[in-house]
Amino acid sequence: MTNTTQDPFILASASPRRKQLLEKTGYIFKVIPSTVDESEYPVSGKTPEQLAMELAYAKAVSIAEKYPDILVLGADTIVDLDGTIIGKPANAKDAERITRELFSRPHKVITAVSFIRLKDNINITQAETTIVYPKKLTAEQITEHIKSNNWQGKAGAYGIQESGDEFVEKINGSFTNVMGLPMELVEKTLEKIPQKPQ
Repeated sequence: MTNTTQDPFILASASPRRKQLLEKTGYIFKVIPSTVDESEYPVSGKTPEQLAMELAYAKAVSIAEKYPDILVLGADTIVDLDGTIIGKPANAKDAERITRELFSRPHKVITAVSFIRLKDNINITQAETTIVYPKKLTAEQITEHIKSNNWQGKAGAYGIQESGDEFVEKINGSFTNVMGLPMELVEKTLEKIPQKPQ
């Protein structure tokens, strides 16, 4: 199914999961990944939601500046464990530490989405939060997970679409948010954005 009512837009993300979710819904878009260095954005003094929104905006605007008359979608996913921001693991040892921490108690997955079209001052940045109730993992499951390399490039060192049944007891909120793009929020926002000016 193709969504013909919406102007084509740019997804400023290299995430295959975000691309897949948008394709499945039928949107017409092209991928131009942002080159924003997330490490340049300090964590201290910000809530997880504020940081996610700041990063999503930075990613969107970095591409929007090159294509001012096209709508750009930027996104950023952060995991919040008791107020501590958990990003993407640096290496296998870091992934193991994160996995042990996260799967000991409930945590929040926050994805911010930013829609920017500079030509007519469209600038909408919002965030969605989902609570994940994890299953208690055995030492063997953790070892297998680290060996699988499925943690690479993922906030919280796991992807719910690959390990949901095994790792997650239940979720409270949007499932696609945990995958990296809250589709309900994306669809609702896109419906409100006017067609691009001629």
